[in-house]
Amino acid sequence: MATDSKKVMVIGGGIAGLTAAWELSQFDIDVELIEKSCFLGGHAIQFCCKATDECVVCGACSVEDMLKKVINQPRIHVHLATQVASITRNGAFQVQLEKSAAPAGSAGVLTGYSKNNQPLIVTTDPAQADAASKDAVAWNDLGTSGRLDVDAVVLASGFQPFDARAKGTYGYQKFPNVVTGLDLERIKRTQGAIVRPSDGQAPKKIAFIQCVGSRDERLGNLWCSHVCCPYALRMAQDIKHADPEAQITVFYMDIQNTNKNFPLFYDKCRADMTFVRNIPVDVYPEDGDRLRMRFLDDADGTALNDTFDMIVLSIGIAPGADNAALAEAMEIELNADGFLAAADAQTKTATSQNGVFLAGTVEGPRTIAASIAHAGQAASDVINHLGVSHD
Repeated sequence: MATDSKKVMVIGGGIAGLTAAWELSQFDIDVELIEKSCFLGGHAIQFCCKATDECVVCGACSVEDMLKKVINQPRIHVHLATQVASITRNGAFQVQLEKSAAPAGSAGVLTGYSKNNQPLIVTTDPAQADAASKDAVAWNDLGTSGRLDVDAVVLASGFQPFDARAKGTYGYQKFPNVVTGLDLERIKRTQGAIVRPSDGQAPKKIAFIQCVGSRDERLGNLWCSHVCCPYALRMAQDIKHADPEAQITVFYMDIQNTNKNFPLFYDKCRADMTFVRNIPVDVYPEDGDRLRMRFLDDADGTALNDTFDMIVLSIGIAPGADNAALAEAMEIELNADGFLAAADAQTKTATSQNGVFLAGTVEGPRTIAASIAHAGQAASDVINHLGVSHD
C-alpha cells in the first residue's frame, strides 16, 4: 500500500467525512480533515440508539465507532473550528485555511454529544471558562490558518436540517412541546428517555408529522428526504417499547420504504400505532402545555381535532448552507435542488472538476448507512484517481 506521500483534503467532519477520511488513511494517504465547528460527527452523532428487543439498524452506533477510529488514526489530521478561505489549482490544489467564527448564541459553553469527541466541552466566552469543566478547551485555542497543498478534495460538508419555524402554524419554538425529530434524538441521547421539554415528564400521547420541509411545493422543496420515515418510525417503536400504553399517531403523505425488512417493520408499526394519511395544518396550545391539532379525516374528509402531549415534526434534509460557496470555489455545479451536482450518475461521487469528489448528503438526502456507503465509494474513487494500489 505504499504511496508517494499523497495527501487528500476532506471538508466536513460528519459521518461521510469521517468515513472517507478513515478509508483513505488505510491506504497510507495523509488526510487533512476540515471541520468548521468544534466537534466531529455532524448531525449523525446526535442521534440516539433506538434498539428495542433487538438492533433496528438505525446507524447511530456506527457513527460512534467511526469517530473513535478517526481520532486514533495518526494519518488523519483534524482541523476543528476551521474553514476553507480559498482554493486555487496548479496541478495540485492550494488551499488557504482560516479559523471559523465562534457560533452566536452559545451562552459561552458548547458541549459535544459523544464521549469520543475531542474536545468534549468548548468555551467561546472567556468569562464562562470557570463554569465549564477543567477539561474544557477555549474556542480561541482551536482553528487552523495557513496553506495546504493537497492532491484531491472530498466535499462532505453535509446538509442543514429544514428550519421548522418556516412552517409557522405548527408553533415550533413557540410551544415548548412541539419539537423536531432531531430535537427528539437529542433528548433521548442526553437524558436517556423521551420527556417533554416543558416539564420533564414522559408524554403519553404523541403525534408525528411527516414530510415537514420535504415534498412541499409551496416551499419549492420537492424532494423526498429519505430519512424521515425510518427515523420517525424507529423512534416511535422505541417509545412504545418503553411504554406500551403510549398512544402514537403518525400523520403522513406516503411512507418511504427503506430496506428489505421494512414491510415487516411497517406492519408492526401499523398494529401498534394510528396512521392518518393527512398532513395537519394548525396547532393550538391547551392547558398543561398540551397541544390541540386540527386535521381532516383520511376516510371522509371530515374536520377533526385531537389533543397531544407532544408533537414531533419530522423535518427534512435541506442543502447545506455552504453549498453555493463550495460550488463556486471548486468550479462545480449545483443541482436543481441546491445540492452539489455529481457528474457520474452511477456512483454520484465524481464531479465536473477532476480531483474533486462528493461524499454523503452534500450530494443529496441519505440515511446514515447510505452516507457511509457513498463515502466509501468516494474514497475508492479518490484512490483510483491518485493511482494508489488497492493491493
